Amino acid sequence: MTPLRLGFIGIGLMGEAMVRRLLARGHTVTVWNREPERLSTVLPHGAVLAASPADVAATSDIVLLCVLGEDAVQQCVFGAAGVLHAPQPRASLLIDCSTVDPAATREMAARAAMHNLNWIDAPVSGGPPAALEGQLTIMVGGDAAAIAQANNVLHTLGGNVTHMGPVGAGQTAKVINQAIVGAGFALMTEAVLLAEAAGLDATLLPRALSGGLADSALLQRIYPAIAARDFEPPLGYARQLAKDLAAVRKMGQDLDYVPPMADQAATRFLAYVGAGGGQADSRSLILHEQSRTTARSTPNQP
Repeated sequence: MTPLRLGFIGIGLMGEAMVRRLLARGHTVTVWNREPERLSTVLPHGAVLAASPADVAATSDIVLLCVLGEDAVQQCVFGAAGVLHAPQPRASLLIDCSTVDPAATREMAARAAMHNLNWIDAPVSGGPPAALEGQLTIMVGGDAAAIAQANNVLHTLGGNVTHMGPVGAGQTAKVINQAIVGAGFALMTEAVLLAEAAGLDATLLPRALSGGLADSALLQRIYPAIAARDFEPPLGYARQLAKDLAAVRKMGQDLDYVPPMADQAATRFLAYVGAGGGQADSRSLILHEQSRTTARSTPNQP
């Protein structure tokens, strides 16, 4: 494998794990993050510090983004110190691993193309442990030539890489993925609370239901942490899942079909974030649901 000159913008939980994976595979990775303190998670592993997104692009052939959402992508690419303001020669390919509205992705890709920057949307799923092992699920949108240029990077990070169609198709698949994840997290929360209310040992359910129609990765991997109230290390923040579920709602409105279960999950996660849980692990919705249940069951004091 030929080492590549890569840039990476966005060193959150996922970005950290992805950068460490790329470094471990021998690539040069230049990094930038809006919150500089997060850079301490990758610089000791060999990442190279840049002063801005433009500086990342100036020293890289391919730039990856993994930031919170559309506003952050816009700023990092088109802002005053963004990727497109790097002096020539600069990176010729951008791989956006953020979760962004598909229509916005198509618009940004068209703008970037006018400046000779090819765009691939490649949102990811699987969490930091999968990123460290190169086993992410990656849903890709873009043209065949750009994807051929990106293949080395995509397959270094992903164990399941699927070309879904033109630019924006990867983001559409990710929105659907987040509908399943968000509704699933809410359902696992309900299952724990229902089992506990019924007097069962809730921790036994994954074993009891293994192999049946209720079995799933959510039941085996997510449910145990919820039942144990064990949310360290975090897999992702509630604010991110709330934002993604809001994107599910928006896409549904655009298509004249808002999926009811995902819409209800969006309402619940947005309420959790509104109550101060935005920086909590997304699996910890149960803490908010418990407090609401307790409040309903507590009689009013005279």
